[in-house]
Amino acid sequence: MAYQAGRQRSQPRPVPESLEAQAYLQDYATLLEAVPFPSFVFDDRWDVVLSNVAFETLFDGVGAHPTAMPGDNFLRFVLFHPDAGSILGEHESSWCLPMLAHFAAAVERNGQDRGLQAIRRDIAQDPIMDAAYRHGLPHWIEAVGPRGVEHDGAVRPLVHPDPRWGSTDCRIVDETPKALQGMGYSRMTLVLREAVRPVTGGPRRARRTRNGTAELRAV
Repeated sequence: MAYQAGRQRSQPRPVPESLEAQAYLQDYATLLEAVPFPSFVFDDRWDVVLSNVAFETLFDGVGAHPTAMPGDNFLRFVLFHPDAGSILGEHESSWCLPMLAHFAAAVERNGQDRGLQAIRRDIAQDPIMDAAYRHGLPHWIEAVGPRGVEHDGAVRPLVHPDPRWGSTDCRIVDETPKALQGMGYSRMTLVLREAVRPVTGGPRRARRTRNGTAELRAV
C-alpha cells in the first residue's frame, strides 16, 4: 500500500520488466500522492499496484485478513473482508454486485487466469456469495442495465474514519491513461463529498414543492 505520512513510499508492485515502465510507475506514484482523494492503480485481477495515502487512510481501521486486505486486492476486500461493510455503504447493492459483474466479465475474457480462478473458488465456498454470483447477478444486471454496472461516474455511499467526511458519498472516477492501459492496469479515484450535517436552531425558509405548497428547510 501507499506510505503513511513520514514513511517512505513502498515500491510499485508487481514490477514490470521494462525499465521504462518501471520509471513511469515511479513517477505516476508521485502523481498519485498529489491527489487528495483515495486513488489506486490495479491490474485485471484487482491486485493493487499503487495507492496513495488517502486510500490507506480510508481503510486504515480494517482488521487483518490473510487474503482480503484493500491494499492487496480490492475485489477480495469488497467481497470477503468482514469489515468491508463498515466502510462501503450499502455494501451488497452498491459495491458487491458491481464488483461481481466486473469479475464475471474478467472471467469471461480470461477464465484460465489462476488468480481469477482462485477468487472463483473462494466465491464457491461461500453459499450466499455463490448464489448471488450464479443466480442473483444476471437478474441484477438485467434490472440495472449496462450503466448500472459501470464504475466510472457511479455515486456510492461510504463511511470515512475522518469525521470531516464521516458518512458520505463518493463519485467513482475511472481515469486510466493510455500508458497504464498498455501495461494492463487501471486507475480508480473515489472523489469524496463532505458529509452533510443537520443544521439546528438556525433560520428557516420556505421551499416550494411541486404542488405549490411550502415546506420548511434549514438554510
